[in-house]
Amino acid sequence: MATGRERIIAALDVPDLAAAAALAKKLAGHVGLFKIGLELFVAHGKAALDAVAPYGLPIFLDLKLHDIPQTVESAARGVGRLGVAMVTVHASGGAAMVLAARRGLHAGALDAGKPAPALLAVTVLTSLGEDELSSIGLQGPAGDAVLRLARLAVGAGADGLVCSPAEVGRLRQALGPAPLLVVPGIRPAGADKGDQRRTGTPSEAIVDGATYLVIGRPLRDSPDPAAAADAIASAIPGIL
Repeated sequence: MATGRERIIAALDVPDLAAAAALAKKLAGHVGLFKIGLELFVAHGKAALDAVAPYGLPIFLDLKLHDIPQTVESAARGVGRLGVAMVTVHASGGAAMVLAARRGLHAGALDAGKPAPALLAVTVLTSLGEDELSSIGLQGPAGDAVLRLARLAVGAGADGLVCSPAEVGRLRQALGPAPLLVVPGIRPAGADKGDQRRTGTPSEAIVDGATYLVIGRPLRDSPDPAAAADAIASAIPGIL
């Protein structure tokens, strides 16, 4: 049984290496993984991974790759060499792109003699509501688009999905126990939603079938990130 702590992915969404290392140091032993996203990785590359490596937790590299299959495969090969635990692509890139990402990750990991990262497909960004989805041509409820993209991605070889708290229960029911379901947009009860539109509490997401919870601002902006992480972990039900 995974503990509440092990289910928390701390988003190190900060602008520089010193801030990332300082936050990672505070959270080590209180969360299960660190997430490094576009802001930090584009600014610093592999040095961003090296800055938090001393704190001993697996890294979720959230790059959301999205391009033609050949380009994504080449980029994923490079990611596969880095030794990270998970990496993201956009499911909306299509089945051929998701399959190419998987090939690239496995080839790069083999080159480096490291385990291949889990491939996670982002369905619909948690910042998008129904009105934004309509404006970009995704008609119908967000949940329908999420399920359609999720089935496409898992069918093309994705190990899991990134989805909002609003859709995790539907995906778990539709796809069964195998896919990893990584859920951002997590806010403790009463917390500010920020720019997230489809949010939920930690306990709700886990009960609905989430494997991991991505938590950013409630940890980063807390005066005591470790205590904030412990409080969230204690509220997560113990579910197999």
